[in-house]
Parts: sequence; C-alpha cells; structure tokens
Amino acid sequence: MTDASHTLFFGRAFVTGQAQGEILATDTELSFWGGVDPELGEVIDRHHPLCGEGLEGKILALPGGRGSCSGSGVILEMLVNGKGPDAILVARPDDIITLGVLIAQEIFDRTIPVVTLSPADFARILDQKFAAVSGDQVLCSDRPVRADQLATDTDSDKQNERPVALSSLDQALLDGEQGQAAQVAMKIILQMAQLVGASELMDVTQVHIDGCVYTGQASLTFAQELRRMGGKVAVPTTLNAISVDYRNWRAQGVAPSLGEQASALADAYTDMGARPSYTCAPYLLESAPKQGEQIAWAESNAVVFANSVLGARTMKYPDFLDACIALTGRAPNAGPHIDHNRKATLHVKLKGLSGPVDDAFYPLLGYHVGKMAGNRIAAVEGLAEAAPDHDDLKAFGAAFATVSSAPMFHIVGVTPDAPDLAHALSQHSPVEIFELPISTLAESWDALNLAKGEKVDFVSLGNPHFSLTEFAALAQLCNGKNKAGNIEMVVTASREVVSKANAAGHIAPIEEFGAKIVTDTCWCMIGEPVITPSARTIATNSAKYAHYGPGLTGRQFRLASLALCVEAAITGKVSTDKPNWILF
Repeated sequence: MTDASHTLFFGRAFVTGQAQGEILATDTELSFWGGVDPELGEVIDRHHPLCGEGLEGKILALPGGRGSCSGSGVILEMLVNGKGPDAILVARPDDIITLGVLIAQEIFDRTIPVVTLSPADFARILDQKFAAVSGDQVLCSDRPVRADQLATDTDSDKQNERPVALSSLDQALLDGEQGQAAQVAMKIILQMAQLVGASELMDVTQVHIDGCVYTGQASLTFAQELRRMGGKVAVPTTLNAISVDYRNWRAQGVAPSLGEQASALADAYTDMGARPSYTCAPYLLESAPKQGEQIAWAESNAVVFANSVLGARTMKYPDFLDACIALTGRAPNAGPHIDHNRKATLHVKLKGLSGPVDDAFYPLLGYHVGKMAGNRIAAVEGLAEAAPDHDDLKAFGAAFATVSSAPMFHIVGVTPDAPDLAHALSQHSPVEIFELPISTLAESWDALNLAKGEKVDFVSLGNPHFSLTEFAALAQLCNGKNKAGNIEMVVTASREVVSKANAAGHIAPIEEFGAKIVTDTCWCMIGEPVITPSARTIATNSAKYAHYGPGLTGRQFRLASLALCVEAAITGKVSTDKPNWILF
C-alpha cells in the first residue's frame, strides 16, 4: 500500500512486536561481533559504511549478518544493556541476528521485532527516513509514523508455517522428560528450525560451542541458567577460544573484571560436560570430524573449514543455539546438512596466477572472494595446480568467513566436494560467473593495510589458532635469531597443538627468539595488556584480524606473510610495497 507520504510493506516476522523510529539503513551486511560495541551500541567496523553510527533506538535495516557466529551474543548484550535498535529489518532470514533476540526474550524478557522483507521491498526501504513496525507490517514515511497506526495481529506467515516433525525423543525433550535445561534448549531449537525451513530435526555426532566467548553479563547468565537447570551435554562437545588465557590471565595482567567473568563462563560450560579445548580451530584437534559426518559447529572459520576442507556437514550455527544442540544432540536438518544446499552459485575464475606466491596470498584471496560472495557459496577455479595445503585453506577460509555469511566454499580440484567444476556448481539455481584477475586483489590489499609507513610495534600470529605445521615454519624462521627488545610478538594456539609443537621441538626456538605463546584465547578477544599499550601498529598474517583489529583495538594494521612478520619483529619495519604476485 502506498499513498503520497506512506508506504506499507508486508514481510515475515520471526520475532513479533511493535516499534517506531528513525531508519538506519545499509546495503552492506554487518558482523555484529567485531563490528559493533555491545556496551555503546555503536558500529566499530572500520570497513563498514555505518562505522561510527549508534544503533540505540533506531529501526536498523540491513541485508543480514555476516562474519562471526558470536553476533547473536552482541545482539543479546545490546538488548539487555538498552543500547540496541528498536527493530531489525533484513532482506533474508538471519539466524544469528534472530537468535540473539530470541534469547533476550526467553531469558531476559527483552525483545524487539525482527522482520524479513523481500529483496525488492528491502531495496525500497533504503531510501526511507522513518518506519513503524507491527507484526509483519512495516510502514515507512519521510516523517515520523506510529506503530499504533497498524494492526497488531497480521502475521499470516506464522500461521501458515509447517510444523517441524518431532521424533519420540524430540517430544520427550520438549515435554521436559530429560530436564528443564534440555526442554528450554528444545524450544529454542524448534524456533530456529522454523526460521531455517527445516521440516525435521536430526542427530549430530559432535558440537563446537562458540557461545563460551564472553560478550558481557548476559552471555554468562545464559550459560549459568542452563547449568542451574541441570544441563548436561548429550554429545561430545568442544569449546571455542574463550576471552582470556584461562590458566595465565592473572600473570598477564588482565583485569579481574574480565578474567573472572570469562573464566566463570568457561566453567559453566565445562560443568555441563563440555571439553575445555578452548580453540577457534577445532579442526586441528584429534576429534576433528570426518567427511560426511553430521555435526553442529559454531565459530565462523571453523564452520567454513569443516564444510569446505573436511567435507563434514554443519550449518553456521549462532552462539547459544550451539549450546542448545549440545544439550539435546538434535539439530535442524537444513542448510549444508543437505546435499543440494552445498552447491555453489558463484563461479570465480582466477586469472593471472603464473608465478610463486607467499602465504599472504591465500588470506587475501579468501577476503576478496568472501566480499564478492556475500551469502553465496563460491567455487574458485584456477588453484588446483598451486595445490594449497590445509594451512593455506585455513587462512583462505577464515578470511572468507569474515566478510561472507556463506557456510562454505569450494576450491575446484582441491576441496572434497569439488573434484571438478560440475560437482561444485548448483544445477538448480542460477550461477554467476566472475573472472578475477590477480591484480584485482590490490583493492583488498589496500583495505587491509591502512597503517601509515613501515614502522611496526607489535606482531600478532595465530588467528585462527596456529597449526603444528605453522609452528614448524615459524620455528625455522626464528631459529638463531632474536626479535627487537621494543617489539612484542605473540602467537595464539590451542593447548593440544602447543603440547605437540613442544614435543616436536618447535617451541624452544620460538621462545628463544623472544616470542610469547598464549593459549585458550584468540586475537578477536585479546586486548591490553597482552597487546602492548604503547603499540600503535600491528603486523599480522591474518586477513581476519587485519579486518576486525582496527575496530577492536584502535590500532593500525599491516597484513604480511609469516616471513615478513618475523622480519618485522626483528627490524620494527614491514615494507609498504604490494607483493610481487599481485603485479603478475
């Protein structure tokens, strides 16, 4: 409906309610974790067009989320803190955004409307100034409008949704026969199953919980409530990197206000039976899943690696839903759990790779392809002869997952679901073909290298956590050398991998070089004093950290190869020149 000053849209309300206010709109997806400060409600992603904008009281319109699964935790904290938007309008169903709101509603009695509009209607909203939301209706205008101008019970889509078929186990869980925590978990799982269009639930063999990251008091309260209700994991469950080094945070000078809360959150999950693996790279653990195994993982880079490189099957599960699945062993049968949902609709033809590249190539390429892909699975052709190894694919996938909401990618002739192009591409949906000259990567290189000049104060390695082979490579580069006294170099990794690296003799030359090794936490959670307060420029070999780091730390960043990062720790400088392979 449209009149001279008002336009009425009908969408699908995944969380119902009423709101009114000024529209804050963007056509660029946003990762709430690393992109929004939950205490201030302000966009901090330096690469996003809304950077610096406050979300409090706004009607936020965005295509959807991207990047980290921890976005649901940020949404939750903002709503509990009273710093969030009053409604969220999206162009496609988004489980990370929606789940944060549902947890706020279920546990904290705080809620806002979340409405999905058609892509065409969403595009029209981008130019509107004000909106009122009621149920599935969105009324837009160039002047303020009120929600009470709209009907309150018009969400016909909800009434027409197909129910999720329940097994006898599902029904028993829903009836509370296996305890209150499992009952609450099953209610949340069923709500999310409706969102993702699942007609049934399925068994999973293992879970990786990302919700152990401390985003604020609300994330801790959620876990402690599940524990209080008697929650116990029903399947083997690993834990993501937490917000501090559990065993060493006091010695590192971390404030007790963070260390104690982050440790308490980890304790809540381990008390429920989760394994204290504390790694953002669970695919490096002995428990890593096999090809075809149905799992439920959160943590964006882990999800992408599991699906793409291991050939396991998982959706990109939001924080909190991961814990719910762990307590029940049941997950929505949708997304990449199903064959046809694993096919690519973007075909990237890489052009100009005619010479050797260093290890900065793969994170940069992943970042660039991720920006192109958006929410589409991409198949990259032209890398088979380069034969990228697991470390290369880890770096590619982490960068891809930072700026894409897609749960996986394919490298034709390399990754298990893509032995050839025909196996990788969708046969049922249109496929966009895009030629990507290597020289085009200069655009992303410039975006990730915003630091001025060559000077470096700090070197960050291990985002995602270092592998055993990365430790071996670093040990060789450090052997017989010493870093500068005024430069810190810190590596993050899991306890399990550090133990193996130590047994293999890799840790000694790294520590003799002067580097520090931190376990349990990861760079997206690390701040001062682990990051030297006086440091102004950070060199890293991670495109993921080069993207998130400026907003999270307030520092300038330079992306470089592992060898150049070591050289920067010795000389305090890294070249501002682009790599030769970009100029091929």
